[in-house]
Amino acid sequence: MKLKNISILIAASAFAVFSLPSCQELDLHFEGGSMDDEQIQAAVEAMPERINASVSGMYSILGKPNGFFQLAKPRADDFGYPAVALGQDLNSGDMVNVVSDYDWFSVALEWSDRTPTYANPRLRLGLFYKILYATKDVLSAIPDDTDNADLKSKRGQAKALRAFSYLSLAPYFQFKYKGNEDKPSVPMIKVDTDPRNNPRATLRDLYLGEGGIIQDLTDAIADLEGFARPNKGIIDQQVAYGLRARAYLYMEEWEKAAADADKALVGYTPYASNELNAPGFNDANDHNWMWALLLPSDVVNSVIDGLASWPSQLGSFSGSAYVPYGGIYRSINSLLYKKIPATDVRKSWWLNESKTSPYLEGLVWVDEDKDIEYKGQAIVDAKIADVKEPMAAYNNVKFGQKAGVGAPYNQGDWCMMRAEEMILIKAEALAKAGDLAQGKLVLQNFVANNRNPLFLSTATNVEDFENEVWLQRRIELWGEGFAMADVMRLGKNVVRYRPGQDTNVPETYRFNIAADNPWMLLRFVQAETTNNIGVVNNEGGTQPQTEDGSSLTDGVTD
Repeated sequence: MKLKNISILIAASAFAVFSLPSCQELDLHFEGGSMDDEQIQAAVEAMPERINASVSGMYSILGKPNGFFQLAKPRADDFGYPAVALGQDLNSGDMVNVVSDYDWFSVALEWSDRTPTYANPRLRLGLFYKILYATKDVLSAIPDDTDNADLKSKRGQAKALRAFSYLSLAPYFQFKYKGNEDKPSVPMIKVDTDPRNNPRATLRDLYLGEGGIIQDLTDAIADLEGFARPNKGIIDQQVAYGLRARAYLYMEEWEKAAADADKALVGYTPYASNELNAPGFNDANDHNWMWALLLPSDVVNSVIDGLASWPSQLGSFSGSAYVPYGGIYRSINSLLYKKIPATDVRKSWWLNESKTSPYLEGLVWVDEDKDIEYKGQAIVDAKIADVKEPMAAYNNVKFGQKAGVGAPYNQGDWCMMRAEEMILIKAEALAKAGDLAQGKLVLQNFVANNRNPLFLSTATNVEDFENEVWLQRRIELWGEGFAMADVMRLGKNVVRYRPGQDTNVPETYRFNIAADNPWMLLRFVQAETTNNIGVVNNEGGTQPQTEDGSSLTDGVTD
């Protein structure tokens, strides 16, 4: 199925709807049902399976197309957490694409997404509050003193998802935790919360307070003891450990981060180098995936909903998608690409300067109208009417939908956590906890055994090792939503270009941003500041312009 019949209409309206007033499309206050707490608890105690639908609903919010705005004509950037991840990565210095009228995420590239009436930041804030209210409903339905194993596992999942939601907001609405503990972060949703007067919690309270990230994850770990999940779409105890490892990493609690990453890793191993030989990252069955959004074909196979999916907006190989149709292939910044050694298997995740990659060997893209088969490297320059524009240097070929090259079906699972992240957390945390040698050994073993056999950690101090790990994270986790969280927690500049050096960053997006620039912080959307009198918005700074910050460096791509 091609974009021929709908793409022009939707693309033409894309930029018009970016600036719709937020009060028309968003209210962060997602209230529960009509039963009071006693009625809900009585029903749950009598029949625990009654809350199954509510628990499933928590997860579905994370990945459902048109699940946030729920418009009659769905937005093609409304596809849950993967859309949030894409927006965050496009804010960074590591992902770029051409300037295009078909690009629903251009506001992230130009950093106009700090405008509180735009849809993109509404999704990046409101999605998590929708989940927070869903978890509140689940938790209010489970008695605190229950000894029912099934209810305890559901409570553990709800608390872990609540912590995940706060953890997905904290790095973007305030600067790094250390040194800013008493500064405001985001409003917390509690049993007695008045949504019309709910001030921002301090970072300390968000992480360490009652109902905060660490308490929730600690409770979740206890509640999920012995729980065997039916599939990787469900949070289990090891995922909760992994989320707490992330949280401790953000808090610079190094020993705790390393210990939790180690517990999360039990039974998981990273992709081996011989497993990385074709577009992928779409199957929760992969042995290194720890948590995933399971996105079956019936969720994303319709023309409209299929466009609102990560294969449409991030991948390069769909026959019914925005990226190939508009030629807006998501690409690695050439500054970062040039830091990847030729012996590193991950260099094939992107087209090189000559627009080739071993990932294309053996692939075939069929132009059905002309009955032409484009094989291997010929796929790059193929132009297929209403389907695909030619590709360019540095375009990503890392991600591919399950149905294969050129297929019009955009199903593909989304990875929320994998073993490689935990290994990199462990390496960084061990070194920063005082054991540089052990941290280097963990990093050395991972990279040399699985990515680049010639890798050798050369860091002689913690600062240099931090940059070594950050480089590995920027390569390994590219496109998976971690880039800006790392920038914020490490207190780094966003660097997209170096004066006098060749770049694939278009002039419109060619600027750097200082680590302490107030524009780094996301703004609360208009509906929240209007409806919640307790919120004082972030302010300061101005939208960066072409060639701003030309003297800034990041310690990695210099």
